[in-house]
Amino acid sequence: MAQTRPAPPQASRFWRDDALPFIESRDVADGRQVCYEKHSHETFSLGVIDGGHSHYLNGNKRHEIAAGSVLMMNPGEVHACAPVRGAGWAYRMLYVDQDWLGARQAELGLSPHGDFQPLACQLSTDPRLYAAFTRFHAVLTAADSEQLLKESVAVQFFSEALAALAHGKLPRPGAPDKLARAADFIHSHATESLTLQQICAAASLSPSYLIRAFSQHYHMTPHAYLLNCRIQHARRLLRDRQPLAEVAHASGFADQAHFQRVFKRLTAVTPGHYRR
Repeated sequence: MAQTRPAPPQASRFWRDDALPFIESRDVADGRQVCYEKHSHETFSLGVIDGGHSHYLNGNKRHEIAAGSVLMMNPGEVHACAPVRGAGWAYRMLYVDQDWLGARQAELGLSPHGDFQPLACQLSTDPRLYAAFTRFHAVLTAADSEQLLKESVAVQFFSEALAALAHGKLPRPGAPDKLARAADFIHSHATESLTLQQICAAASLSPSYLIRAFSQHYHMTPHAYLLNCRIQHARRLLRDRQPLAEVAHASGFADQAHFQRVFKRLTAVTPGHYRR
């Protein structure tokens, strides 16, 4: 059953539907206080700016975005957004399962093996894409939309969007093997208490090289990467409405207070608000 939670104007509204587990929506009507630290998602993110101005950082590219902008973030891409000083901003964002999108790409002949192919495009100002997003979002979040309609418009919108945006591959090469091993080790052991020595041993790298090269490639330190992995794990547990204290412990945080601080820094909402 779809759930839309009431919230004050400055807060986020999240939309989820158990019948469409591959997609989540976030709506911020007044984002003057919404500012994110560098983070990434396991999902593909596609969103539109409805008003105001904001700074948008994706990897090492910086953009100033305004009403009508359409943003794309591939899974794992480190990004951050913050309002321009003195200006508010409003946006809507969709978080979409990459396996579901990979299947759509395969249907379009864009993925020979059915796995998600990252997009090179980070930003579009095409008014047709913004309008299509708005039409789709309205149907997706409408309380009286039937499941078949939602599924149909989701396939239609993303098939058309992927076809329109498939004009380049991800420009960044894959991580060197040893750095990839370090990232995989952190991800696999994110809920544990890790040391730098453990990560270095898993990747066969020296501490100084690991810190420098990891930050250059992933645009965050190994510790920041660890915290981001923990928050992504916590989001999955919160969607199942598990108690906050249990989520904090299961996600590798020493206490609930630390968990809440980090969650708010990376998502701009509290864990309790996200879970409701």
